[in-house]
Order: sequence, then C-alpha cells, then structure tokens
Amino acid sequence: MLEAKPDLSKLSRREKELLYIRLKERVRRYEHKKIESFYPETGPLSRHNYPKHMEFFRAGKKFRERGAMAANRIGKTEGMGGYELTCHLTGIYPDWWEGYRFTGPIKAWASGTTNQTTRDILQHKLLGPISDIGTGLIPHDCILDYKRKAGGIPDAIETVFIQHVTGGVSVLGFKSYEQGRKAFEGVEQDVILLDEEPPDDVYNECLIRIMTTGGMIMLTFTPLQGVSEVVKKFMPDGKLPGPHDQVMRFVIQATWDDAPHLSEKEKKERWASLPPHQRDARSKGIPQLGSGAIYPLLEDYIVIDDFPIPPYWSRAYGFDVGWNCTAAAWGATDRDTGTSYIYSVYKKGLSEPPVHVQAIKSRGKWIPGVADPGARASSQRDGEKLMDEYVDLGLELSPADNAREAGIFDVFVALSTGKLKVFRSCAPWFEEFRLYRRDKNGKVVKENDHLMDCTRYYVRSGIDIAIQMPIEIMQQKILIPGNPYDPMKFGMNKEEDGSYDPLKYGMEA
Repeated sequence: MLEAKPDLSKLSRREKELLYIRLKERVRRYEHKKIESFYPETGPLSRHNYPKHMEFFRAGKKFRERGAMAANRIGKTEGMGGYELTCHLTGIYPDWWEGYRFTGPIKAWASGTTNQTTRDILQHKLLGPISDIGTGLIPHDCILDYKRKAGGIPDAIETVFIQHVTGGVSVLGFKSYEQGRKAFEGVEQDVILLDEEPPDDVYNECLIRIMTTGGMIMLTFTPLQGVSEVVKKFMPDGKLPGPHDQVMRFVIQATWDDAPHLSEKEKKERWASLPPHQRDARSKGIPQLGSGAIYPLLEDYIVIDDFPIPPYWSRAYGFDVGWNCTAAAWGATDRDTGTSYIYSVYKKGLSEPPVHVQAIKSRGKWIPGVADPGARASSQRDGEKLMDEYVDLGLELSPADNAREAGIFDVFVALSTGKLKVFRSCAPWFEEFRLYRRDKNGKVVKENDHLMDCTRYYVRSGIDIAIQMPIEIMQQKILIPGNPYDPMKFGMNKEEDGSYDPLKYGMEA
C-alpha cells in the first residue's frame, strides 16, 4: 500500500519552516556520507548488478597489483578505486566486503594524469568541491584536516588527514604523473591508486613504494594508449589471462554493459559520438591501437583453421636470426587463387645455429628461405657471417628485401584483402600481431616483432622464390601404413584399386 503524501497546506508557517530545516539537515547528512549510498542490497543499482566491481574488490585479498581496464563512465574511478581507497583510509568496511582489510591506519597516494585532472577528478570524488569538503566519498566526520598544494593549480589539495576507526590517523597524498618519476620516490605507501594509465617508470617507482609494506596498487584506466608497457604487465601476451593461468597481477575488463546505471539511450548516444578507432577502448575497455596499430585488423578476419597443405602449393619461409631470438615463419601459396597461408612458425632464443637448423629442417629440408640481409653483417659469435654459417649447415637461404615500410604495406594489403591468412595453431604469431605497433612518433616499436619481420620477408621476397614439393619427396610419403603422412588421417581418399595420388588429393609434408 502506498504511503499518502502529507498535506502541506494544513501546516502553519512555523511548521513548514521546521520541516524545511529537518529536510535540509537530512540532505546534508546524506551528502556527508555519500559512500553509504553505494552498492545497496536491492534495487536496480544493487551490488549484485555490479559483478565486475565486486570481483575487483575480492581480488585484493590475493593480488598486490590490480588493474581495472574499463570503459568510460562505468564507475572505475569512483565506484572501484575511490570506493575501496575510502574503505582502507577510514577502516569502515561494509558488511558484505570480501576484499582485503587493513587493521589500522594507512598511508596512501591517489594520482592522476595532471595536477588539474587530479584535482578535478580524484580530489573532487574523494573529498567533494573545495567549498564543501566532506561531500565526496570520504565522510565529512572522518576528515580531520587537509593541506593545500603550494602554488600551481588553485584549490588543489596536497595532503589529507583522515580519522581511522581504530583511533589512528590515515594520510592521503595527491600526486600527478606530470610531476615525473622523482615525485614518487622516497616514502613507502600502503595503498596507491593510479587513475588512468601512468608512464612505465612511474608505475615501477610505485612498485618500490609498496615493496616493504605488503601494500597494493590499484590501476583504474581506459586503455587509450594501446598495448603500452604498463598494459603488457597485465596482458603479457596481448590477451587477458584465462581463469587457469598462473599470473602475478590481476586485471579485469569492464564494458558499458557492466554498468547498470548507464541507459541504453545514453550508450547509443555516446557510441555515435565516439571516433571509430576509440570505440572499443571507450565502450569495452579493449586497448586502443588506432593509428598506433601497424595492422589494425580483427584477428577473426585473419585466422583460419589448420588444414593439410597440398603438395602442389609453393612453399618458402622467412627467417630472422639473432642470439636473443631466432624465428621463422613458413608460408604456402595457392598459385591458382593467389592466396598465401602462414602455416607454421618457430621462435627460440639463446641457442646455437645447429639447434635452429634442426628445427627448420624438420619442416622440410627442401623448402627455401629468405633471411634478413643484415645477417651477413652480424653474427652470434666472433663476427662470422650468419647467413653463410646457416647455409654451410644445410639451409637454402637468399637475402630478403628488407624495405620495412614497403614490406609492412604489402603485408597489410595482403591481410586486409584476404590474400594472406594465418593458421590458428600459430599462437606465437598472434601474440606478436597483437603488440605490433608504432610509438607516438610513428616509428615501429622494435620489441617482440621477430615473426612479424619473418612474415614481411616472406611476403616481400619468399613468395617469389617459393617452390612445390619435389616429386621424389611426395613419392617417399605415399601410403606407408601408420606413418604420420597417411592421407586417411586427413580424410583423403584412395583410388578404387587402393593406390593414392598425392598430386590429385594433396598431402601435408
């Protein structure tokens, strides 16, 4: 039964004034304990409707480093990082809390990108506006004192002293990445909240600050800088860790669909207003590559399920040599359609040439390769010419065309037009593909890109020198019962008389 609304017309002027004063005080108390309005038990904004936020909190019991790689407007700054930081600073945890609990007052930092964004976002959400301190997440009654930042940004606060339930005092300092790494030196901390992605050197300095305290870092950000050094700490192979992966850091991805406070109308309007290259990052928390991605293509468009390579297709491989990493990517081309396939890859470091040669020959001694011409001028030992050394060990190698930008363009055209596909089993290739990018100056980031170079050599030079499987090799592989080349294993057919024609049906070599 609905409660009847009071008839204010029957109240005297004095009664109306008293009611107004009571209502105003009620609003004031609500504003001064804003945190109590978060994550109720029931209703459309119940904590049960925010499973990603709850998972982030729970992970604090196990992980010292946590990242919320999330879309804009889903509450990552206030509802994740700010909410948890307030709980630790005050020692006031909700009954449902399953995350880590500090048993006493803490020392903490909250840092944003610039001094101004730190003031306008973090300071405002935690404390409220400078004219009404205590209307943010940290309850008014818990704020003992604060110190303004000298000079620079008006109304910016440097340090806040917060009453802890045990009777002690927690200390919160505000910082910004624009202050540089040195501003994060010196003092150990229990909790560091990094709102938006910091430079790698700042993040590493923060790790040192929590090293002796057993503290934690919370990183809440929208990945607009792409697969940066910081993102790679949480996504080492370019993918979110799986549920059974052994990881040192926790990361969760939250999208607009994980934020019930966003209406469908609002999501559609925001989506339409975003530049296309930012939509995945801002709506799904997927690292933005945009102009930084060398091959800004969906993996689903490139990958293809493995299949036996017909022997009449032409094969070659691209070869990249070095002590830290030697790699090769094998390709096969269907001359009838002009489509090529990267069907096998090899990648190994800190090994001598004979080790690599054995692995390469196992894919087919007859397959020619094209190698980085720089191998002629460098060596893994004593200035010997690497390409000559590998040729002496039995590989058939030619110098590749190493025109980087032209090669990148050729590979991009082949991938984007469907003329180059990659077998699903080539996992190391896709790991590099996800991270292959340009820096802010437009230069190719030369890290973890050996298979990308091999692919470039293959497309630029390998396709031209690729050959079909020699007939004598095919004849050696015809129907030896139980051997790994048995065509019946691939669902191929024999003739009625039991013979098998590899030129007709094709066979993996």
